[in-house]
Amino acid sequence: MTSHNQEALKQTRQQVLAQTQMLQNLIPPTVSYTTEGNVLIIGPEDLARLAADKLSTMTQRVILANEAITNQDEDHLERVMAAATDVESYYNKLIGVKGFLGQFQVSVEHENGAAELSVVSIRKPHFDIVLDLSSTACLNLEMLPPGYFYVGQDAAKLDDALAQIPDFIGQFDKPRYVKINADLCAHDRNGINGCNRCLNFCPADAISSVAKKIEIDPYLCHGAGSCSSACPTGAISYDLPTPQALYSYLNKVVSRFREQAQTAPVILFHDNAIGADFITENLAGDIIPVGLEEITVASIDHWMSVLAWGARQVLILNTDATAPTLTQMLKGELSLANSILDEMGQPQRISLIDPSMLNDLSSMLDISLDWPVIVPAAFASTTKRNTLFEAIDHLNSQAGEIDTCLSLNNIPFGKVSVNVEKCTLCMSCVAICPTVALQDGGDKPALYFIEQNCVQCGLCEAACPEKVISLIPQINFDKTVRQQQHTLKEEAPFECIRCGSAFATQSMVHRMLDMVGAHSAFSANIERLKMCGDCRVKDMFEDILQDPEKQLR
Repeated sequence: MTSHNQEALKQTRQQVLAQTQMLQNLIPPTVSYTTEGNVLIIGPEDLARLAADKLSTMTQRVILANEAITNQDEDHLERVMAAATDVESYYNKLIGVKGFLGQFQVSVEHENGAAELSVVSIRKPHFDIVLDLSSTACLNLEMLPPGYFYVGQDAAKLDDALAQIPDFIGQFDKPRYVKINADLCAHDRNGINGCNRCLNFCPADAISSVAKKIEIDPYLCHGAGSCSSACPTGAISYDLPTPQALYSYLNKVVSRFREQAQTAPVILFHDNAIGADFITENLAGDIIPVGLEEITVASIDHWMSVLAWGARQVLILNTDATAPTLTQMLKGELSLANSILDEMGQPQRISLIDPSMLNDLSSMLDISLDWPVIVPAAFASTTKRNTLFEAIDHLNSQAGEIDTCLSLNNIPFGKVSVNVEKCTLCMSCVAICPTVALQDGGDKPALYFIEQNCVQCGLCEAACPEKVISLIPQINFDKTVRQQQHTLKEEAPFECIRCGSAFATQSMVHRMLDMVGAHSAFSANIERLKMCGDCRVKDMFEDILQDPEKQLR
């Protein structure tokens, strides 16, 4: 592409981005941190004391010496002895650190037991800030909580931390990045464990199962978005921006660029912190950068949607700062997305790139220019799941229009299989299904299933008393079959042998007869199992009236 064309595309991109704003909540929900400036410095005593000396403006400083002195040089030791002479050092063995800015609890061994070091040292229930100079971080997390500065023995990181820490006195607000709709959550129903996807992908350890409910600690949450991306039901949704705001923004920038530039753009997702630094004016003119809190805020539903709305390619900029857990998740979602594109006959339009590739994307972009052009879809975004399938169906219509199924393990899409012969239509599966994928027949004994709603959480399989349900993970490209209501089992109701009213399923009554009919306790009253509740009571009282002493015998 000529330099003249590139300049024209860059101008068009600039105009489109200026015209299009991502809608934000003007009064976003927040959480507040309050600190008094009490600092705990953990590490070798010599380094800790030198660091404490540079934090003389803090309210209180405490040293927990957990490693040997790093340097026995006489001049070094003299500087250490002269530094922070008013700061007390403790040598107790560290048990654990937990908390966040303004609320750090540090447990140590103390007098043949355990104690909170803050209570022992400064008569406070917690420390406000922790500066960790240990060779290995005392908190083993990929994303450390606010107020916890791990620098090890890196001089540059130490200087940066020493410059920041004095500013952490007072009250600070942070957004609540995500919200939970417990009614949609498939984690646990009726004491049965189901979906745990969000628990597997939080690099800040902010998500936990408390009393069998998913809870997100907003004070620990960094807004990585991996939980909302992993959630198959939409129970966890990102709030900055909201799902609808991000969908709307992506739709507008793609459609406006196509209209004004007469070419399909490439969408480049990047994070607003580290990744944004690599986005320069040298970026090819047909690439539209989209900044997010973390790159995992956008997931397979966003990638597929922008392609369906007319983008020709999606690039995701991954930097060294991305937590390993997030990178692992990205690669898994990317593999799934490109497997779907492969199956339908589309090129692999989604790629993970690193900063070193940004200056030489020409070959990748030239290849995508030769790919078949996607006619933009007209669908509007709704729920996360339905939007994804709308995008898949449109991309399929632009390629092979296949109606096959792609079988993959550990994906939140698929169907259930029921052993019809052994199913009693007890409806335990219907009662526990969080997405209404399984439905009852209302007034008639029947079990229905809608594949598009199924998230493969396994609750129905675990809840089935007959153990006749199994899961089949797959992507079904036949839209009609995937969306329609299928009959898994139906049968005529069992009618009471006295009054003729329907009161149970045929299979349920026959199951009861098989289980207890031969037992001596039921041998004389086996016919009552074939009666409705009212008639069973009437029959019992008639029996007593005819022979009052029968019950005593």
